[in-house]
Amino acid sequence: MNRDENTPGISPMEEMSPPCQVACPLHTDVRGYVAAIARGDFEAAYAIAREPNPLIYVCSHVCAHPCEEECRRGQVDEPVAIAALKRFAAERHDLSLGHGPPKPNVEPKEQKVAIIGAGPAGLTAAYDLARMGYPVTVFEALPEPGGMLRVGLPKYRLPREIIDVDIKGILEADVEIKTNVCIGRDMTLSDLKEQGYEAIFIAIGAQQSRALRIEGMDLDGVLLGVDFLRDVNQGRAVKLGRRVLVIGGGNVAVDVARSAVRQGRPGSEKEVHMICLESREEMPAHEWEIIEAQREGIILHPSLGPKRILGRDGKVVGLETIVCSSVFDSEGRFNPTFVPDSESVIEGDTIILAIGQASDLSFLRPEDGIELTRRRTIKVDPQTLATTAPGIFAGGEVTTGPGSVVGSMALGRRAAISIDTYLRGEDLTGLQFGEWRELDDLPPKTVERIKPLAREPMPMLPLEERAFNYEEVELGYTLAMAMRAAHRCLTCGGGAYVDTGKCAACLTCVRVCPYDVPIIKEGAAFIDPTECQACGVCASECPAKAITMKLYSEDQLYQEIDALFADAPAENPEPLIVGFCCLYCAYAADEWAESVRAQLPPNVRTLDVVCTSRIDIQHLLRAFELGADGVFVAGCVGDECRHTEKAANRIQGKVQFVKEVLDQVGIGSERLSLYDIPSAEWGTVPRIAQEMTERIRALGPNPL
Repeated sequence: MNRDENTPGISPMEEMSPPCQVACPLHTDVRGYVAAIARGDFEAAYAIAREPNPLIYVCSHVCAHPCEEECRRGQVDEPVAIAALKRFAAERHDLSLGHGPPKPNVEPKEQKVAIIGAGPAGLTAAYDLARMGYPVTVFEALPEPGGMLRVGLPKYRLPREIIDVDIKGILEADVEIKTNVCIGRDMTLSDLKEQGYEAIFIAIGAQQSRALRIEGMDLDGVLLGVDFLRDVNQGRAVKLGRRVLVIGGGNVAVDVARSAVRQGRPGSEKEVHMICLESREEMPAHEWEIIEAQREGIILHPSLGPKRILGRDGKVVGLETIVCSSVFDSEGRFNPTFVPDSESVIEGDTIILAIGQASDLSFLRPEDGIELTRRRTIKVDPQTLATTAPGIFAGGEVTTGPGSVVGSMALGRRAAISIDTYLRGEDLTGLQFGEWRELDDLPPKTVERIKPLAREPMPMLPLEERAFNYEEVELGYTLAMAMRAAHRCLTCGGGAYVDTGKCAACLTCVRVCPYDVPIIKEGAAFIDPTECQACGVCASECPAKAITMKLYSEDQLYQEIDALFADAPAENPEPLIVGFCCLYCAYAADEWAESVRAQLPPNVRTLDVVCTSRIDIQHLLRAFELGADGVFVAGCVGDECRHTEKAANRIQGKVQFVKEVLDQVGIGSERLSLYDIPSAEWGTVPRIAQEMTERIRALGPNPL
C-alpha cells in the first residue's frame, strides 16, 4: 500500500516536482501559491498554501523554510522569500470566507482516537483524523493548546493571537481539546484505553531543558533555558542579573538570549553573552536569527566550552571556559575536543543553559509496553510511527528530539495516515509513503540567461523600538514588496509543454524563447521542464497553438477578459476602455493598487497580466469583439522586464499586427495603443486612460 503524505490516499506526483516542494516536510505547493500571488490572486494563494497546512498562520511566522534552502533561484542570486510570501497570503486572506477547506463528506467513524499533546504534531494529527471522520480528543497538560508554540517561542517571533487563529480552525474541524489534563498525573495510557480510545498518538514534544554535569550548577543564578522561556511567555516574574551568560548555540539559545535582552526596564539594560562549543560558522541556530541577535547587542563567544560555573557566597559570578577545537570526531559523532591550558573566565551574574531539550517520559509505565531508544526518545517504526505497543503511535520531538514546527507537523500527518490504516484493520507493515522526484539543478546556460533580481528584504521593527517589549520583530510585506518578491520565482516545472500532435516543427518557439530552451526532437518541439522559465512567449507565439502553459494558461486569460465585460452596463455615455497592464511593473509601487487604480474613471477597466509577452493577438481582438471601444497595453520597459528585453519586445509586434487588422476591418488602428512605462512612472496610467477616453470619444463607439 502506497500513501502520499501530502494528500492521504493519493499517490505522489509522477512528474518531477520543484525542489522547494520536495524540501517542504508537508510538500506544500510552493510554486502554486507564489505564482498565484504573482498574478494577483491572493485568495487562491492562501487556499493553496493552507490545503496541506492546518497551522498556516503559525508557519507563516516561524517556519524554518527548508524550501528556501533548495530554491533554484539561489543558483542565480538569492532564494525566493517563500516564508514571507506565505505570510503575505495568510494576512491577505479574508477569514470570513473560512479558515481552510470545507470538511469532506466522509462516513463518520466509531473508533475514538486520543492525542496526547496539543503541539504541532498533535494538532496536525488531530485535524487530519477529524477530517477522515474519526472522533478525536486532544489532551493537553497546559492551560491552553499550542504546546511549545505557546510557551516556548517568544512573542516577538510568534504573537499569541496568531496561534489562536489556527487553533480556532482546528476546533472548527470538530476536534475536541481538553486542557489542564496531564497524562501520568491525571490519567494513564491504560485509562485512555479503558475509556474506549482504540488508538493513541503521543506527541508531547521536548519541553525539558538538559543540564550540565559541571561544578556550580547549584548556584543561585543558574537557570534552564526552556524553563526561562516558559516563565517569560506565561508572564511570570524572572529574576535576572545585569550580565547574562547563555550557554548554547542553537535556536533555543538564541530565543533565550533575545528574550533576556528584552527583560527589565530602562535603566536596567542587560548585557547578554552567548557561549557555544561550535565555531561561528558551525552554530546550529538559523543564520538569520544569529544576525538579529547580534544586531540587538548580544555578544557571541564561539568555540568555547563551559568548564565550571564560578560562584561567591552561593551566587553566580562567572563562567570558566575552555577553547573547543572541534565539536565532532572524524565519524561525525558529537565528541568535543578541547585545547589544554586554554581556560578563561567570562564574568556574569546569571547563567542560562540552553544546550538541548528532552521529553518528560515519566508517565510511561512498564505495563504500557513502550520501548525507548538510547537517546531517551520513544522508539517507533520510521515509516508508520507505530510504537512497540499495539495501537499506540508517537511522533514529533518525542521521537526525533528538538526539530522544526513544520517537521513535527509532517510527522503528525504521517501518524494520522498510519492510525487510519490501523483502525481500518489493514496491515501496517505494508504501508509505504511515496517518494517525490525533484527537478535537477538549473543548467549553467540557463543560469546565465536569467536576469538577476534582488531579494525583497523583510521589514523589521527598528532596533530602538525592540527594547523591553516583545512586539513582533518581522513586520510582513506590503503589497508591492510581495508582488516583486513573487515575480522572482522561476516557476520551476510549471512552464510550457508541447502537444506533439499539433506541433509543426516550425521553429517559432526556438526563435522567440528568451532562454533558448526549445529544441526540435523527433520531428516536434521539445521543452525541457528543468530549463523552462515559464515566461509564456512560446505559447503566445506558437501559430499551431501546440504549446500550453501549465500555470496561467491562455484559456485563463480568456476567462479573465470575459469576466471583465460580464458586469459592464448595457449603456454607457463614455467609451469603454480596456487596459492590459503588466503586473510586475504595475505593482512595483504600492500606489497602483491603493491609489492609482482608484483614480481610473468608471469607463476604464484594467486587466493585470503576469507578463505582456503572454498577451496573444487573439486576446486583444477578443476585447474589441466583446465591445471595447479602445484598448491599451501598458508594459514595462525592456530593462525592467523580469525576463529579458527579448520577452518585453514581443508585444510590440503583436500590437502592430492587430493595428493592421483593425484598419482592414474598419475599426481603426487608433483605437489600440501601447505604452512602455517605467515602474517609477506608473502613476501616469490615469492620465493615459483619460487621453484615450478623449481620443476614443471623438472616434465614436466601436463599429462592431
